[in-house]
Amino acid sequence: MSIPTDGPTTPRREPGPGAATTERTHQDVPRPQVHDHATRSGAAALVVRALTKVYGHAERPAADHVDLTVPRGSFYGLVGRNGAGKTTTLSMATGLLRPSSGTVLVGGGSRDELVDVWGDSVRAKQRMGVLPDGAHLFDRLTGRQLVAYSGLLRGMDREVVKQRTEDLVKAMDLQDAAGRQVQDYSAGMTKKIALAAAMIHAPSLLVLDEPFESVDPVSAANIRSLLHQYTEAGGTVVVSSHVMDLVQRMCDHVAVMDQGRVLAQGTMSQVCDGLSLEDRFVSLVGGRTDAGEELQWLRPE
Repeated sequence: MSIPTDGPTTPRREPGPGAATTERTHQDVPRPQVHDHATRSGAAALVVRALTKVYGHAERPAADHVDLTVPRGSFYGLVGRNGAGKTTTLSMATGLLRPSSGTVLVGGGSRDELVDVWGDSVRAKQRMGVLPDGAHLFDRLTGRQLVAYSGLLRGMDREVVKQRTEDLVKAMDLQDAAGRQVQDYSAGMTKKIALAAAMIHAPSLLVLDEPFESVDPVSAANIRSLLHQYTEAGGTVVVSSHVMDLVQRMCDHVAVMDQGRVLAQGTMSQVCDGLSLEDRFVSLVGGRTDAGEELQWLRPE
């Protein structure tokens, strides 16, 4: 499937120099590529500065002065254990949750300036496709209707919507289910049709919160291939997960979060520093314990 994108352009305001890419391969997953213009010029798809969210009288912020710079054309992983602040951060970055303080800028579009997500939300959201964790869908629509509705809601031409809907249904391997109501879908099928709805307008930035949760291995491999095709065409993907091995194989950039803060970010090779991502993550956040003494009784008789 050919994925149309607006294609990244160089912003007038550069948030900082981009990092070099890492050379990683996997036999089942195409190696992600970051376009030279994105890394050399420092062009950013997403810039997050001092983003903070405090809920009520909580002892600590859910997100605490988070800074992120996502290069255009990158496949960017945001990792952390449950409760680290990943979903809160991405919800604020995509305009779904109002921050207590901080700034979010998104690149892309036909003009080359960055757009404030909260200052100009309509233009910013035109540049993004979002798959929230646990998204509530219009599940009485069929899968085909849901994807088409997403495109028509954005003012797209009806014939373009029709063609892209069929392309996406096929790419997600949902041809047999496209005529059924979404409420009858499995969790994995629901995730795939929601991803299709997020992609129909060919955004310059995709933000996906736990996109592979409940998705079977074959479908997950197909989705990864589709997303890599999207980045190679000039798009940018930000994906959150707590599955370190998946992120290491899939992404070329990564940020590690814990207790609402970013502990490390950069290219995969920079952050891992010769370790696996899982080992590097544990060394940063701590918390690994040896339960051997407490569970001496746990042995077969």
